[in-house]
Order: sequence, then C-alpha cells, then structure tokens
Amino acid sequence: MKKIFKILGGVLAIGVLAVLGFVVWVQARGIPTYDTPKLPVQPVAITPARVLQGQKIVTAMCADCHLDRQTNALTGKFINDLPPEFGKLYSANITQDKAHGIGAWTDAELVGLFRTGIGRDGRFRMVMPNFVHMSDEDVNSVIAFLRSNNALVQAKPIPSHEQEPSFLGKMLVNTVMKPTPVPTKPVLTPDTTDGVAYGRYLVVGRYKCYDCHSKDFKTNNALVPEQSEGYLAGGTRLLTPTGEEIMSRNITCDEETGIGDWTEAQFVQAVRYGKAPNGLLKLPMPKFSLMSEQEAQAIYAYLHTVPKLKNATAEDGAVAAR
Repeated sequence: MKKIFKILGGVLAIGVLAVLGFVVWVQARGIPTYDTPKLPVQPVAITPARVLQGQKIVTAMCADCHLDRQTNALTGKFINDLPPEFGKLYSANITQDKAHGIGAWTDAELVGLFRTGIGRDGRFRMVMPNFVHMSDEDVNSVIAFLRSNNALVQAKPIPSHEQEPSFLGKMLVNTVMKPTPVPTKPVLTPDTTDGVAYGRYLVVGRYKCYDCHSKDFKTNNALVPEQSEGYLAGGTRLLTPTGEEIMSRNITCDEETGIGDWTEAQFVQAVRYGKAPNGLLKLPMPKFSLMSEQEAQAIYAYLHTVPKLKNATAEDGAVAAR
C-alpha cells in the first residue's frame, strides 16, 4: 500500500512540476515569434479600381480596430471590444510612416502578414484576423489602398503601443492560436453571379463573419471555417464601447433563434445599415455601408445553405444556450 502511495505521490509531483514548468515557459516566452514568411510576391500595381476596392475592405475590416478618432488616421489604439481575459491589446499604426507604421514594409511582407499573422519582425499578431481565404486580388487591393494618398493612411509618426496580454492570452498563442500557412496555389474570387459561392467567400474570406458569429474565438477553425464550433450560430462574448458584455447573434437560418424569419431585404438593411427587424444592432457589429447590395444578398443566399443551429441570444429575449 505504501508503495502505491509513493508511486501516486511521485506521479502527482511530476504533474505539478510539469504544470509549473509550462507556466514559467509561457510567461517567459510571451507572444511567440516565427520565421518571417517568404513569398514570391511581385510589387502590387496601384490602380484606381484597386484603391477603391481596398478602401471598401479596409473600412469594413481594419478601421474599427486601427482608426484612432483623435488622429483621424489608422494609427492604432486600445482594442476595447475584446473580453478582458485576453489582457490589454492594441492595434498597430498602419499608416505610411516608415519608422512607426508600414511605410518601410515590402508588399511581400504585407502579404505574409495578412496570410499568416506573422509580421516582418517575426512576431505573431495574436488577435489580428488572418486572411488566409481572401482572394489574391482583394489582398492586392488592400495593399493598393494602404499605399494610396487617402488621408487615413498618410504617415503619422506615432509609435504602436506594446501588447499587454494576460497569462491566458499568452497561453492561447503558445497552444491553440497559431499562424496560418501560406496558400500553396492562387486564391481566386468566385464568380460573383453564383450567389451561394460568392456569399461563402464573403463570409469566410473577405469579411470573416464566422470569426465573431461562431461560438468562441478559441474554437474557430481558420483553415476550415465550417468546422468552427457552433459555426455562425453566435455566442462569442464581446464588449460594447461602454463596456457592456454582449454575445454575437445566431445568423444561421433557424426560425426561432436565428435569421430564418428574416426577409432578404431585412437582412440587407441589417448588414449595411445596422437596422435589424428587432431593433438597431449594437457595436462592435460594424455597419458595412460600403458593401454592395449584391454582396449582402449573396451572403443571405449562402446563409440559407448553412446547417441551422438553435442558439438563443439576447436579441431573442433569452440567455444564450445551445
């Protein structure tokens, strides 16, 4: 009997040491760095069409986090809509300033960041969305806009704030949150006349609706978004600008708890102007005012092909439960 207790004690001691070792390793490593991606990217040709398309994407996908209202430029700021357990996280200066922004970055380095989440310094950007499924043309359009003469991206010599991740945040980026691989073949924009295929692209590639509208950031599947837990059924905890905790809503077509009873016109109004059938949508849900009606209709068509999940959120007058 004593021998059994000794063995159990030894196993327990090893387990405690392993946990302590892991904690020390995570704290010491912090946000990890990786080899910078090597991509054979040609310099992006800046055309008016690309700048216009890039402005639409950046306004929808980047400005909410990177736009500082005090500078009226994409100089970065404290990200106030993330759950506090991630720590205090800040978006970077992405203006054309060469010392503090991305003015000295090459097009290849920018593509590497968008595709993998790894910057030119090798540091992994822990909460920046990965755009592994965004088409090459859309990525080029984003770069064209960032190189344009738009006031949002003109050089501002404002240093980016260092990240202050919590232990949980550090643990996540050292375990489940990893860089995404560089695509091995060209990523094309689907035929825009194929509503379902184009809608899926918008949901997982360009606008990444699934990122917030699935169950949890920690269980999202970047490579196969449809395998994210609770895919598009809502439940991710977010904060409004005033610190109120809300949950992303269910956008599957479940008739009771999702958008199954919304008309196409109602969905378009909600996405583009923030006017849902049951009231105004709360931040951090952005208004995609530059999104075309065709795009919103395509998303609606795609959502009708996604498996329905029952998940009531506050908008339904119920506590979230699956």
